[in-house]
Amino acid sequence: MKNWIGIFVFALAGLTSTQVAGKPNILLIMADDMGYECVTANGGESYSTPNLDRLARGGMRFEHCYSQPICTPSRVQLMTGIYNQRNYIRFGLLDPTVTTFGHLAKRAGYATCIGGKWQLESGLKGPNHFGFDEYCLWQVTRRPSRYPNPGLEVNSTLRDYDSGEYGPDLVVDYLCDFLERKKDEPFFLYYPMILPHWPFEPTPDSADWNPKAKGVLNGQGRKKYFADMVAYTDKMVGRLVAKLEELGLRENTLVLFTGDNGTAVGVESILNGKVVIGAKGQPIDTGNHVPFIANWPGTIPAGKVNRDLVDFSDFMPTICETIGASVPSKLKIDGRSFLPQLHGKTGSPREWTYCWYSRNGGMKGDEYARTQRYKLHRDGRFIDVANDPLEVNPIDTGKLDNAQRKILAMLQKVLAEKKGTRTRFDLKKYKKKL
Repeated sequence: MKNWIGIFVFALAGLTSTQVAGKPNILLIMADDMGYECVTANGGESYSTPNLDRLARGGMRFEHCYSQPICTPSRVQLMTGIYNQRNYIRFGLLDPTVTTFGHLAKRAGYATCIGGKWQLESGLKGPNHFGFDEYCLWQVTRRPSRYPNPGLEVNSTLRDYDSGEYGPDLVVDYLCDFLERKKDEPFFLYYPMILPHWPFEPTPDSADWNPKAKGVLNGQGRKKYFADMVAYTDKMVGRLVAKLEELGLRENTLVLFTGDNGTAVGVESILNGKVVIGAKGQPIDTGNHVPFIANWPGTIPAGKVNRDLVDFSDFMPTICETIGASVPSKLKIDGRSFLPQLHGKTGSPREWTYCWYSRNGGMKGDEYARTQRYKLHRDGRFIDVANDPLEVNPIDTGKLDNAQRKILAMLQKVLAEKKGTRTRFDLKKYKKKL
């Protein structure tokens, strides 16, 4: 009898070990200032994105993913699953009291790492404070060159480079090393990219790359380099995917790629034969319509296009459901998991998304709710975004058909429910915690 008990215990232990080893990994990549129109798979005609296109062909491409109009608001929403009106304090700051997807992944037994751009304050220990075991980042406590001969901060150590190094390459070198070291345990790797944010400068693949350049610290630079920087963005994605394949981790890793907001203001691109002008920082469609590709070989059906609404609050619950991390009910997140859709199921798609946006915080911000096609602003403007992407010709609400009236009523209800929910923050209180 004792022998049978021993065999049973041994078998159970083996099963548990196998389950732990089989936990899915997550690689979340977010480009900086790269709108929907920049990806060839979406119909973009101005840039070369072969690695992203390959991910789209082998996975699922979403047509209606919406961020916030600028970087910090997007990062706060993405990391917490909560709309900005409830937890956004000001630009460049993440509330030190919040719970992030880094915290929850770590509690679920995952090795956690972040690499790329930080811009959320809290000092050299900030990334660790928000749930990441290790990091390789630009702009944690300072703002040196981010591209040629950059200054980075790696696990509380300041590192400056002056031998022709390129910032994005250094970050990806570190992330590939992380994958090598953590290949035998489940990991959550968050890569908020430095690229292709201005200053627009030559990349190592540009004809006029200068390894001795000091890097532009301020100003936009020359827009002609934006195409080179998008191509290098794609190259960095390709390097990470290739590393996963090399390590035999590809089929056990969900890769998510998106952008933090629309393309930089004034950058002209072609999408499906039409000119799209970047509108980062503006609460219009080209300010927050971003690419989103999900790839997970053997799990996500290949070559699928999804038209469901997704916003940045949805990433946290999706990641948590994927890895088996529990989201505490006290957080009252706004996001909705889209994991069923990734499995080819209907799921519970959104009827609407909501946006509260203020670059610098305060009590007042731009507010709107939207469907795939229609958008209602707090000031009453009702927009057919599909036919009026610049939002210059509001619809006369006295001349709506029945379908439009139903949509308008739904969006009015959303805004009515959100009215007065903006949280007031005492910045002095939070500065004491930094």
